[in-house]
Amino acid sequence: MQLPEFERQKVKILGQRLREKQPLIQVVLGPRQVGKTTAVLQVKEKWEGPSVYESADSPAPPGTEWVEQAWQAAEFKAKEEGPVLLILDEIQKVQGWAECIKALWDQGHFSTPIRLLLCGSSSLQIQSGLTESLAGRFEINRMQHWSLSEMEKCFQWDTQTYLYYGGYPGAAQFAADWRRWADYIQQSLVETAIGKDILLMHRVQKPALLRQLYALGCDYAGQIISYQKLLGQLQEAGNTTTLAHYQHLLESAYLIQGLQKWQGKKIRTRASSPKWQPRNTALVTSQAGLSPKDWYNDSRRWGRLVEVAAGAHAVNQGEEEGVEVYYWREKNKEVDFVLKKGDRLVALEIKSGLVSRSHSGLRMFQNHWPDARTWIIGEGGLSLDEFLRTRLEELFV
Repeated sequence: MQLPEFERQKVKILGQRLREKQPLIQVVLGPRQVGKTTAVLQVKEKWEGPSVYESADSPAPPGTEWVEQAWQAAEFKAKEEGPVLLILDEIQKVQGWAECIKALWDQGHFSTPIRLLLCGSSSLQIQSGLTESLAGRFEINRMQHWSLSEMEKCFQWDTQTYLYYGGYPGAAQFAADWRRWADYIQQSLVETAIGKDILLMHRVQKPALLRQLYALGCDYAGQIISYQKLLGQLQEAGNTTTLAHYQHLLESAYLIQGLQKWQGKKIRTRASSPKWQPRNTALVTSQAGLSPKDWYNDSRRWGRLVEVAAGAHAVNQGEEEGVEVYYWREKNKEVDFVLKKGDRLVALEIKSGLVSRSHSGLRMFQNHWPDARTWIIGEGGLSLDEFLRTRLEELFV
């Protein structure tokens, strides 16, 4: 896979960080099938010296002896040839990996010139290991679902194509046959993420309930749905605490994000019903079993996809830029997305053509938070195409 310019810049930065005199452990984190392995292998190709690459992506997860053996191989090369790049891919699958790496790193990184690069696709599993065992020893390099600009550079996709097929570069080769493409997304991406990044790594008592929650999260994409209402739709018995936990696991695999209501107070914000936001429009369209033409020719269905695409862009870019994303509602007034960076706020209303709405939600929001910037995305404002190519920080200016 050829990475676009934006990602090649990340490869360059990653290489520079690894060549520093006293480098930190570099961690590449992101969803499955967005080019993480491609990126680290490109770093390996550009590395001027010996390297060791190992992947834990096997049916039976290896133990910590796998880490130790890779470290020993790197140590041997370092003694013979100088600074060595050690890459450990899908590291989250190794039980006890963080404690093992901490011991090896603390023991040898001052005396042995090993440059360590870790790669993983489960944010919860990786970040818990980093913060609990490797605090102060690492930097995170995030790779997100691909943006419109990136898919355009690599595959010459326009906005309409991007809205249906989303930002999974590995699936682009199947776009000529939408049924084959949808099957690839569901089996090779979704099922792999659920099976390997969630069920294999976490204790889940009701796997069927987790899968149902994911499916409903896509069905209700862009809607604010309480856990209580979801329970009435689910076949497996469960409770709201179980659903909240499963939502957290789906978020850790970069599938669904449950946006919380912005109220200006963290305690109340966390207690709100979530707005279900898939991280990629492909998750919605591939599940629906409908052709691109079916989506294009149904204005209501297409309008929903526009809102999902805008929300996915906000969430993915927000994680990249340190911007928090919420929604806001008061009685029958609503703002689709609220962006927060530091003490600055931006309110977004998406005009998808789904229904004709006034901007009273934006006005009421600004009455509560008069310093907030407000934007209309769509007719009468910033076009969807422009928004999907915009860095969120530009909206705060």
